[in-house]
Amino acid sequence: MVKLIAGLSGTGKTQRMVNEINEAVEREGGSLVCIEQKTSLRFDLNYKVRLIEYQAYQLEGVESLKAFISGLHAGNFDITHVYLKSVHRLLGTDEPAVLAAFCDWCQAFGGENGIHFTMTARLDPAAAPEALRTYLA
Repeated sequence: MVKLIAGLSGTGKTQRMVNEINEAVEREGGSLVCIEQKTSLRFDLNYKVRLIEYQAYQLEGVESLKAFISGLHAGNFDITHVYLKSVHRLLGTDEPAVLAAFCDWCQAFGGENGIHFTMTARLDPAAAPEALRTYLA
């Protein structure tokens, strides 16, 4: 399952995701991972959530992010949920087609491995292309 929390800057995407993460800690039995560019959420998330500063690994682009997520899963089969804050920054592009393809990959990868994905994106939901509308929360 892939859930995309979309909105323009200042619409509360991050706070919504933080609330969902902290609620998920109580109800999900597996490991929760949150990937963000920097560690701005360090003091907002429950200590049980694995917070990863993506830029510390000096990776760029879609394929690097896919490989990174695959590697996380290979090292921990207990991951039940991956959260991606500002996914456009992690992908290195604002291109909706790239985001749609990445969401499709997450849907397939998550389905095969029992992982849910929730991500935030700076994107006007009303102007989202059809390929992304199925993922909008």
